[in-house]
Amino acid sequence: MTTSAINPLAEKTAKPATLASFINDDKMKAQIAHALPKHIKPDRMIRIITTELRKNPQLATCDKASFLSAIMQASQLGLEPSGTLGHCYLIPFKNNTKGITECQFIIGYRGMIDLARRSGQIVSLSAIAVYEKDQFDYTLGLHPNIEHKPSFDDDRGALVFVYAVANLKDGGVQFEVMSKPQVDKIRALSKARNSPWFTHYEEMAKKTVIRRLFKYLPVSTEYLEAVIHDENVDLGIQDDFIETDYSHVEETPELEHQQAEQVDLNTGEILQPEKEPVPTYDKGK
Repeated sequence: MTTSAINPLAEKTAKPATLASFINDDKMKAQIAHALPKHIKPDRMIRIITTELRKNPQLATCDKASFLSAIMQASQLGLEPSGTLGHCYLIPFKNNTKGITECQFIIGYRGMIDLARRSGQIVSLSAIAVYEKDQFDYTLGLHPNIEHKPSFDDDRGALVFVYAVANLKDGGVQFEVMSKPQVDKIRALSKARNSPWFTHYEEMAKKTVIRRLFKYLPVSTEYLEAVIHDENVDLGIQDDFIETDYSHVEETPELEHQQAEQVDLNTGEILQPEKEPVPTYDKGK
């Protein structure tokens, strides 16, 4: 075989796979399918992620490990990473320490509401913005209450408060109020200039007040941990939320025990399961 015949093949083999081709690989599709809840089809999730990659060229430059981590977090929570729906976002940001672009998973306003409603214990959950020309008052103490009369002017002035109200199945009511300065303290810690804080400020403000309220709501530990992780992201705190094991393993009978495929975050390769060691016994006992 001549050198000219070898070089094109070598170049093709050496060319790095794009993130779009990576998530559309059959093995990666299977990994995403393991993580997703039943109400979302794998093909739909992959199609949404592929669309986001096409819409945001910077997202396509993220390193594979952080991108995989972000899409697996979205998949396990059953949140679609689409700016249109606002359930969650995949945000690229530059990690100057590592010298790479990383992908950050951020829960959106509607995603936060969706997670809360899944408990079955919440009748309704809403977040509302208050503007300068609105009539607004709230009291705490033994009889907490909110009164809000929105202005009918076309220009209601600047946003001054946001509040969230949850009506519980048992008849109880929980609410949380945040001023704009309180919200802006959270916004100031945002890592990326292209984050939803700079493109969807009001929605992110609403999400922030819902997130505070979330801690007092009857929701699952899994969703509460996801919300705490989301808060840590805003505060710049590192945690171990969904860091290494991305497979959702269904329970199987003991005789039919199977091990789900695992992905190497650095290479994207499917790892072969380790064989269980043969037990040894001390004959002297």
